[in-house]
Amino acid sequence: MNPVHKKIPVLIHNGKPVCESLIIVQYIDEVWKDKAPLLPSDPYQRAQARFWADFIDKKLYDAGRKIWTTKGEEQEAAKKEYIEILKVLEELGDKPYFMGERLGFLDIALITFYSWFHAYETLGSFSIEAECPKLISWAKRCMQKESVSKSLADPKKLCEFLVEMKKRLGVE
Repeated sequence: MNPVHKKIPVLIHNGKPVCESLIIVQYIDEVWKDKAPLLPSDPYQRAQARFWADFIDKKLYDAGRKIWTTKGEEQEAAKKEYIEILKVLEELGDKPYFMGERLGFLDIALITFYSWFHAYETLGSFSIEAECPKLISWAKRCMQKESVSKSLADPKKLCEFLVEMKKRLGVE
């Protein structure tokens, strides 16, 4: 468990904990970079990948949370904000993956949110695919990789979880 925030994820490697999702992915890239590098070798491209991963980490979670914790005009604003963030990300490139021809750091940072799309769409009554078709095509391409599809949570279970959370919070 993260010693500061008391939450997961934590990777234990050689008996030492490494905390927080993006830091864990960077650690994996550094330790096993000869096997399958996740970050680009070019320092500028690496910095760009880290910038956009940080953008995803800071923006998408909060924007998505607003979709299921609000109603009415607030929820409409939250959906608009979420779609605007996704549209910015959708325009990052025209290759199969964000940084090129293979799955990398930025793809890993964003694909984890894909599992939540169904819940947000269901609870917010909107379609991400209608607004961001290129992004959904990218996500489906990522999901064809067994390492991705077997790692992500079931979207229907996440939706059920958020429905229950809405009840507990009295947001219905």
